[in-house]
Amino acid sequence: MNITKENVDALNAVVKVDIEAADYQEKVDKMLADYRKKANIPGFRKGQVPMGIVKKQYGKSVMIDEVNKLLQNALNKFITEEKLDILGNPLPRIKDDFNWDATTFSFEFELGLAPQFDIDLNAKNKVKLFKISATESLIDDEVKNIQARYGKMSSLDEITEEANVTATFVNEEKEINKKSTFRISELKSQQNLLIGAKLGDVVSLESKNLFEDEHRLQHLLGISHDIVHGLDIVISTTIDDITKTELADLDQELFDKLFADGSVSTATELREKIKEDAEKQFQQQADQQFLNDAIEFLIENTKFDLPAEFLQKWLQTAGEKALTLEEAVEEYNKSEKGLRYQLIEGKILKDNEIRIDYAELVDYTKGFIRMQMAQFGNLNPEEKELEDIAGRILQNKDEAQKLQTQLISQKLLTFYKENMTFDTKEVSYEDFIKEAYH
Repeated sequence: MNITKENVDALNAVVKVDIEAADYQEKVDKMLADYRKKANIPGFRKGQVPMGIVKKQYGKSVMIDEVNKLLQNALNKFITEEKLDILGNPLPRIKDDFNWDATTFSFEFELGLAPQFDIDLNAKNKVKLFKISATESLIDDEVKNIQARYGKMSSLDEITEEANVTATFVNEEKEINKKSTFRISELKSQQNLLIGAKLGDVVSLESKNLFEDEHRLQHLLGISHDIVHGLDIVISTTIDDITKTELADLDQELFDKLFADGSVSTATELREKIKEDAEKQFQQQADQQFLNDAIEFLIENTKFDLPAEFLQKWLQTAGEKALTLEEAVEEYNKSEKGLRYQLIEGKILKDNEIRIDYAELVDYTKGFIRMQMAQFGNLNPEEKELEDIAGRILQNKDEAQKLQTQLISQKLLTFYKENMTFDTKEVSYEDFIKEAYH
């Protein structure tokens, strides 16, 4: 057997594999001998079938199987030994004159080669790292939300400025049909259309500028983040329930309901706790935005070519369903950006020896479990319980892969913060939303 590689250009190569009878005949003969021992053919005792008949009946299919196994193993070994960094999988070239009746065979495979490139973490366009602070007004709102949550509810006959309204929002064009609750005081506009309305009334509201924060509208309508920005539609709003909340007093009884450990005993301490918890959550959002921006920065500033034509051909046969060339080109255009970052990320991980071991993954999983348990009031789970749950989760390949991806993202976030040039900007949460999502 002989294997050779010819480089078409920096991103494409052809591997040729020549196989002779001597490479596969011994295995074929052994397989046929095994078939002869087991064959049940009328007119012959088991194990006494003439080899000529066995060869005639099974010889060609056995030979084809053995040649294909030999070919695949040889190709994989060649790619590994030559340290070829390929994209997709090798594509066989179909030869019109190929004949399985021959004794020697020649196969050719097209390879798409990964590009060589450098990464500049400090290119001209800087990434921004937001530091989000909880403003006094945000804390005020959260205090009122807490008081309302633990307050007394009473029904109203009609909507007032202090009312809570449960309504069904409908827009057929955008396939919206969602029942949600909001406070009249939350609205940025169109309060006058609702005040005075009674149960069962239907009011037409315009989505544009209905709330100060579009994400509140997103939640109420049950639509995606992509749709809500700039949404300008008329929403049919049916009034289902009208209530008024008498706010709970800021006293020790309320504080103990919120913090059973007795850590809060004054309104000032409550505000400090709200600020601390809010800014922890904001930090997670700021970090995710930084990671997203860093990825966009790296894609934009890391230039290299891809074997596009090869990848489009490969996509035609890579999935469960075969694609036309036009469909494959469309799919390639959709996935090109992701492929570019996959290559960039792989190089960063390799060059900087960023990796995770199983012990790290277990610790990360246990931390994830602790957070979930804390949400249900279990603040001090036993170590053995955490170990057992983590072990069960990591036995699920999909869950293990998801957690591994999250841990790698966390490590990359730390790496980017330590190695990239970026501007830090302190903003309120409202300003962060405006700047990050508009």
